[in-house]
Amino acid sequence: MLKKYSFAFLIATLFTINITTAQTTITVGNTTLTEREVAIGVQVPWEILWGPDDHIWATERRGQVLRIDPENGNTETVLNIQSQVDSGGEPGLLGMALHPDFENTPKVYLAYNYSQGFSTKERLVSFDWDGTELSNELILLDNINGGGIHNGSRLLISTDEKILMTTGDRGNSDLSQNLEELNGKLLRINLDGSIPADNPIADSYIYSYGHRNAQGLAYGPNGQLYSSEHGAQQSDEFNLIEENRNYGWPNVQGECNTSSEINFCNTFNVREPLAEWSPCIAVNGIEYYNHPAIPEWEGKMMMAVLGGLGGQYNRLTVMEFNADGTEIIGQEDYFDDYGRIRDVCINPDNGALFFATNGGSYPGSGPNRIIEYRNLDFIIDNVNEENATQFINVFPNPASQTVGCFARFSDNFIGQKMELIAYNGQSVETFEITNNQMELPIQKLAKGNYYVKATNAKGTITKKVVIQ
Repeated sequence: MLKKYSFAFLIATLFTINITTAQTTITVGNTTLTEREVAIGVQVPWEILWGPDDHIWATERRGQVLRIDPENGNTETVLNIQSQVDSGGEPGLLGMALHPDFENTPKVYLAYNYSQGFSTKERLVSFDWDGTELSNELILLDNINGGGIHNGSRLLISTDEKILMTTGDRGNSDLSQNLEELNGKLLRINLDGSIPADNPIADSYIYSYGHRNAQGLAYGPNGQLYSSEHGAQQSDEFNLIEENRNYGWPNVQGECNTSSEINFCNTFNVREPLAEWSPCIAVNGIEYYNHPAIPEWEGKMMMAVLGGLGGQYNRLTVMEFNADGTEIIGQEDYFDDYGRIRDVCINPDNGALFFATNGGSYPGSGPNRIIEYRNLDFIIDNVNEENATQFINVFPNPASQTVGCFARFSDNFIGQKMELIAYNGQSVETFEITNNQMELPIQKLAKGNYYVKATNAKGTITKKVVIQ
């Protein structure tokens, strides 16, 4: 039975929160990082970005763009193009980038797969942001051949305001060396979709080539460009990207270390990777950490790792550079118990790290999560979640069937439906929110992890519920 409680009981339970809410922490050197689940139930998030509006922007592979408030987890769907996205298996809505002058030119760039007859294609588009939703789709680059595998496609706006877009070889490795094809390349594109006049190959979008399936792209030390790239059965790569360089695929896997590879590398100006991993660990999104909040990670590259086909290597890998960023001299691994980690972003204000999970097995399944790890001792402000326009809090958490579990809601959730969902995606119960505080019906549930989900006109909030 759902109950309403007195103000005195509310005060008592507020006190209880401080002594019963368990928080997961890890120690990195002398820094303690505290976990917080920002959003739960996201459906295979592919790209997460920290926006200039202080929100996390995320693409879901099925064809939705989400805008997430990192403080209270409120999630808005600002674009739904599922009807036009081919999202079976690896294809889908993939990379995203925001215009570098987003305040004055609020445009969002997306790469996604679509069906054309019996074929899979890929296109680059832009949408306008009006503060509420994305609209006015404009196709910038179309009819790139796609496939059931190896579509890329990470996006990044370069320091000179060009769109950088990775494309995969779509399972046809010979395309990567063919300069007449856009597959297996890093493309450089004007913001209006035209070919930059200063591209290394005249009248071509191609910036570098010989790639298999690069799905990480970021600037690092000294403003240098880096990518992570999937290998075949061996030699996942982390590369320093240089203009008009050949990265070897399919003639070279990883370093030039066989007689045939050495000959090809010498003949075709191949750039060897800074690091490689065999067997493949399935490297993915990368982000440069350059913030004092976690001094042990400052100046290092964060790399999401999906874990390979068997999922045994999933983690976040932190790589240390030499002084000029041309060598990897150290590596540490974290967060190996979250399943496949797809992408990472960083709050530039407080240095918090966010990563997106993609389920436990290839090619990814929901429901997934957006996780924050933050140094709470690095304080820039004092944001109180309950001063936000809407919130949901769950306490005590972990909960037990003997003590019970309660949820507290902002006024604008009253009259809405709340769903209690197991971590495997199974809906356990749905009920109406009738008061600011209600007891959750956990008495007959098995021990484990669940989450609550509620939606109103401002968006969706999810909160974890642990039953012990």
